[in-house]
Amino acid sequence: MVTSEQRTSPRLARATVIVAALFVVSRLFGLLREIVIAARFGTSSDYDAYVAAFRIPDLLFLVVMSGAFGSAFIPVYTELLAKRGREAAWKLANVLISFTLSAFVLTGLVTLLTADLLIRQLVAPGLSPAAQDLAANLTRVLILSPLFLGIGAAAKAMLEADSRFTEPAVAPLLYNAGIITGALLLAPKAGIFGLAYGVVLGAAAYAAVQLVSLYRSGWRFFFSLHRRVPGLQDVGALLGPRLLAQAAMQINLLILTNLASRVGHQSIAALQYAYQIFLLPHGVIALSLATVLFPTLAHYRSAGALDRLQETFTRSLSLALLATLPLIAVFLFFARSIVQTLFEFGAFTATSTTLVAAGLRWFAPGLIAYTVVELLTRLSYAFKDGRSPVIAAVGAVGANLILGTLLAQPLGHRGLAFSLALATTLEMLILVLLLRKHLSIQYRLVVVRLARALPALAVTTLAAWWFAPLLDRVTDPALGRSFAQLLVFSYTLGALGASYLLLGLACRQPDLVALARRFLHSLPQPAQNLIEAILGR
Repeated sequence: MVTSEQRTSPRLARATVIVAALFVVSRLFGLLREIVIAARFGTSSDYDAYVAAFRIPDLLFLVVMSGAFGSAFIPVYTELLAKRGREAAWKLANVLISFTLSAFVLTGLVTLLTADLLIRQLVAPGLSPAAQDLAANLTRVLILSPLFLGIGAAAKAMLEADSRFTEPAVAPLLYNAGIITGALLLAPKAGIFGLAYGVVLGAAAYAAVQLVSLYRSGWRFFFSLHRRVPGLQDVGALLGPRLLAQAAMQINLLILTNLASRVGHQSIAALQYAYQIFLLPHGVIALSLATVLFPTLAHYRSAGALDRLQETFTRSLSLALLATLPLIAVFLFFARSIVQTLFEFGAFTATSTTLVAAGLRWFAPGLIAYTVVELLTRLSYAFKDGRSPVIAAVGAVGANLILGTLLAQPLGHRGLAFSLALATTLEMLILVLLLRKHLSIQYRLVVVRLARALPALAVTTLAAWWFAPLLDRVTDPALGRSFAQLLVFSYTLGALGASYLLLGLACRQPDLVALARRFLHSLPQPAQNLIEAILGR
């Protein structure tokens, strides 16, 4: 007889594949968004102002709106669904939405009135007065985006708690489509404000697609500030630490923007483009896996199935790191060719490419830490532990502030990218130590599994180092643009990825072998026999 635990793993795998595929599409849309923006605005002072203008709205979204409906909400909402049914769970969600909307109205009004002061004193004191005025006015436009994104975050949490991942994964596509529309259709007439209008339009679409799905399932919103709602106290107990952790994330970016504005012209824009490229694999690998993994971990924890929880988390961590490690080499050695291929059009010049590629290289060492922190944070919240991520995040903020201040002058914007990478690594180490009280994570097993892939990683890294100068020359826009350049670029990265996988299989890396075995079941029997013979079975 097949147990529920045995059925969970395939469901988790299928859900992860679906969500990861949608995340890939979403990230590709996000990449297209950045390409369109780069061609229109490059690393201009207008784009510096635009990036600076995003910092306060992003802070409001993460702290006021999204924070309430993140990992503090899902475990409580899930338990109410299981024990008291949808009506009780929806009532909790409606009261929480009402409280957060009220808080947002107050903080939003304060932001509208003090935008100039916030930009000049806190966000970007190093920008020119004209750029600061522009950033303040853009902030007033963008203040609507966290409202819509926050409502969408509430709907996302409710859908994911009900194991409905498709709509939350589709919603970012609409958000990016709105921004692309702003860049292509509105910016030619309205300039950088057209881009801001596109952000608001995309945020509204992000909320709408998820709200429609909830509405069809029977949910209805009613405004209520009633405090004696089952589950509200539990969410409140977890909410404080969650908000602090969310604030710490955004404060790191505020520090980055503040210091970059002092480093020099184009530094804010260059770091923003580099950071967006850097986050591509993080979104596809770590974020998609963590999104699907979290409800499963919370279920195992509430059921007391710690052995299953440990096994699932260890396997997920191993797979995430296995996919992440070669990407560090890609960012280190192919940074220039990546930026040339993706961005060097229109207003995005060769100087812009040099600045962004340098930032990307110095972000690269932090990719492992970003991946591990994402998974460890979800594990912490599965145990309803909001303090550990806060302690780790506060440590990262302090380290980023100190290291960024020390490295900004000798290394410029590269030092700021490296400081964030180092600070996130410290955050990872703190989380590793703090989470030992909940679960004895099998890090040694993860290391043993990854060690089997080291020969593949070494060969791939050497190949990347060897081919990088050649690819830089091939993709140089000074030689003209052609489809052949894109083909060579894609083929080089694809060949390196395929080599890494094949060498990993040859070294009998257990996670890759397990994935290969699972893939075999979808093939005809003759093909299965051939591949199994190659694998030595």
